Amino acid sequence: DLVNQERRFFLDELPLEDAWAVFRAALETAGLWQPLAAETIPLAEANGRITAAPVWARLSSPHYHASAMDGYAVRAEDTIGATEGAPLTFTVRQGKTAADDQPPDAGGRIAQPVNTGQPLPTWADAVIMIEHAQPVTMPGGHDRIEIRAAVPPWNHVRSMGEDMVATELVLPANHRLRPVDLGALAGSGHPVVSVYRRARVTIIPTGSELVPVESAEPGPGQIIEYNSLVLAAQVESWGGLPIRLPIVPDDVDQIRDRVREAAAGSDLILLNAGSSAGSEDYTADVVESLGRLLVHGVAVRPGHPVVLGMVEAAAGDRPPAVPIIGVPGFPVSAALTGEIFVEPLLARWQGQSPHRPETLQGTLTRKVVSHTGDDDFVRVVTGKVGGRIVVTPISRGAGVITSLVRADGILRIPRFSEGEDAGASVTVHLYRHPHEIERTIVAIGSHDLTLDLMAQFLAERHQGLRLASANVGSLGGLVALRRGEAHLAGSHLLDPETGGYNLSYIHRYLPGQEVAIVRLAGREQGWMVPRGNPKVIANWGDAARAGVTIVNRQRGAGTRVLLDYELARLGIERTAVRGYDREEYTHLAVAAAVASGAADTGLGIRAAASALKLDFVPLAVEAYELVFLREHYESDLVRPLLALLHEEAFRNAVAAMPGYDIGAMGTVRFVSSKGEVTS
Repeated sequence: DLVNQERRFFLDELPLEDAWAVFRAALETAGLWQPLAAETIPLAEANGRITAAPVWARLSSPHYHASAMDGYAVRAEDTIGATEGAPLTFTVRQGKTAADDQPPDAGGRIAQPVNTGQPLPTWADAVIMIEHAQPVTMPGGHDRIEIRAAVPPWNHVRSMGEDMVATELVLPANHRLRPVDLGALAGSGHPVVSVYRRARVTIIPTGSELVPVESAEPGPGQIIEYNSLVLAAQVESWGGLPIRLPIVPDDVDQIRDRVREAAAGSDLILLNAGSSAGSEDYTADVVESLGRLLVHGVAVRPGHPVVLGMVEAAAGDRPPAVPIIGVPGFPVSAALTGEIFVEPLLARWQGQSPHRPETLQGTLTRKVVSHTGDDDFVRVVTGKVGGRIVVTPISRGAGVITSLVRADGILRIPRFSEGEDAGASVTVHLYRHPHEIERTIVAIGSHDLTLDLMAQFLAERHQGLRLASANVGSLGGLVALRRGEAHLAGSHLLDPETGGYNLSYIHRYLPGQEVAIVRLAGREQGWMVPRGNPKVIANWGDAARAGVTIVNRQRGAGTRVLLDYELARLGIERTAVRGYDREEYTHLAVAAAVASGAADTGLGIRAAASALKLDFVPLAVEAYELVFLREHYESDLVRPLLALLHEEAFRNAVAAMPGYDIGAMGTVRFVSSKGEVTS
């Protein structure tokens, strides 16, 4: 198959900097590595736009000498000698304040009323505040005032050009307009401004399996298309004009037609999905058939199968070619491709430098293994624990869009690096402001739905306070506490000898530490099974029954400890349980595996089964607790979180979830450095 042979040939490992060099050279050749043409727009539409030329003041501001106070215009020299004991009297000249008013006669003292912003008479050079002038009643009805202090020249006067002088530079070119800039432009006599035209970016989603988000619930094999929404929002936030086209099926002729049509009116085309080397990946072929294929495959992860090219444009006064980017279909890859390739190009077209996010240094909590041939973009959550910034990697799947939602930033692992070890000092490129990191409560440990509920309540009641959680299992959470990497750990570890929860593990993993154990909830654990329980799973022993496949939790998870305890009690070897080695990191992930048919059952909480419309076979009630080092338990940062445990609305919200018991919520056990336990 010649087409597939060509596709495999082009899918290479071009380093990121080399891919950009090839792309830039093609843009320069086409005259596209420069700002777009200018357009003139009203000031009311200009906020956030980029000036295409310097702006010089057409008028001075103010363009006359103006009073800065309500009071009386005078000549400063006439006030010399005024004191509390020897006030000076001025005759008040009534009438207009025109600039051609006659000056006072020689030796006369005249005061002319002025309001803030009014022009001064041409003879005046100072203003006396109305509060500092004492009215005097004189025979004959003449109005007079007395002053008891001299004033210097230009007292309370806004001199002509005080703000800006005609011909003065108001704003330079390549300046992003802010609200205050619009005022300066208007004040200097400009009703319009010249700005760079916004790039028209056409986004073409492709894939026969895709359905619009507005459609009914997708069926098996169908996927809601949302990459174009993300890409369009990115383009708009970066100053472009996004144009989303309808979904195009996996048909090479239809895709080619849409790209050809888009080239007639676009500055940039984003062709989403189909950029890899599968039998229905047509992006590279389409680009090559309509122009020039520059790059197919960049050594970045996620986002490896990126296509860069140029397609011919319609004849006319437009450039002869239009750049096109084949964006990978996986959501994280698509979003990061936007950041890596689209944002720098749009910035260039607006006369700007690429965005450089704020960075911070932090300590990595878990080892990160990286593919040695790629620039690796690792999503992380961060927080400040015990005076240092901790950095925790989160899910790395290219299809996990929620990992970008939760991410505080990106850790970039360069090519030829095998990764970073736990405890390494790393640089995080932030998605959030550093102040938000300071106000983040870090929870590492066992997954529970109530943590998401706590995050929601905290955000509603305490603006700027966040709860960020990483799901590594109960044992992993206790280890994170010991290393100073978290403020709290969710834990539900069963002690096989006592039947109690968590305490023996705290003695083992946090020896010599002052610890607070806070009860969050009791919750039901059991088998999550498809509706109708087709395999008739009823007890612990059914995990090893012939024809039954389970999905398990990861090593160190409290749910797995419970399963291991019950299997051992029944004398069942783990090797006898089909699916025992398949691991998931959350209850919802286990429920999803069962709902999809990938497993017949999995151990989890009733609320997760209910969320995915599964049946539930109850087997145990366990204690889910929050474990704190005493110093964090008593900190101001954590206090609002603990207060939720005694708030009626939060307690009711937890109680409303299936399988939860809040009877002991908020009760606390303290463990001393000597291991003594008190309540």
